[in-house]
Amino acid sequence: MIKHIRFEELGTENYGWLQTRYHFSFAAYYNPQRMGFGKLRVINDDIVAAGHGFDPHPHKNMEIISYIRSGSVSHEDSEGNKGLTETGEVQVMSAGTGIMHSEYNLSEQPLTLYQIWIETDKPNVQPRWESKKFSTTPVTQKLPLLVSGFAQDKDSALFIHQQARIFGGCLKQGSVITQEIAAQAYVLASKGQFIISDRDNKEVFLNQGDGAQVTETDLLTVLAVTDCELVIIDVPS
Repeated sequence: MIKHIRFEELGTENYGWLQTRYHFSFAAYYNPQRMGFGKLRVINDDIVAAGHGFDPHPHKNMEIISYIRSGSVSHEDSEGNKGLTETGEVQVMSAGTGIMHSEYNLSEQPLTLYQIWIETDKPNVQPRWESKKFSTTPVTQKLPLLVSGFAQDKDSALFIHQQARIFGGCLKQGSVITQEIAAQAYVLASKGQFIISDRDNKEVFLNQGDGAQVTETDLLTVLAVTDCELVIIDVPS
């Protein structure tokens, strides 16, 4: 089963320095029908103006993932971690027992990113932060694994405290790939257009900015209508 979430249906807010679309209820946006998707709690599609960002603020017992679509974000936290995460890179922060952090766009260009929050499966762990660069070369088979809570993936993906996986990458127009789904998946259309279909041949056409909830299937097929970029979050219910 595939439920299409169109870009125009998302929550929206314009703070001047930040323009954002909310896939789920967040901050002042409340929709009782959009409270999360299994252990996936937050997806914010953010555009941060040059020279602006998020001042120091706290988090606790949440896995927070930033997928950088364009530009760069400068991170600093109360654990002493500092880093610059750029286009094609992903950063992960396990908030654990509690952490303060800030994120700024210190460049001269807008920053676009997905902020993804996943509920932890282990409370009060030691807070941690890391980032990693992944290939932006279009794939012809499977999407790169970016984030995982499974021990067998620790050498190739960023770690989180949840039995979830996040895949993401680019496809050339006309490419077709298949993606196995372990639990249920949320699909994000980061760039371009593509069609997704499940084992029952249910098809949904996604435009840039759209999302889709995929349930009751263990396989997803993606057809790139244009050159495109997508993210697949496979997360427990």
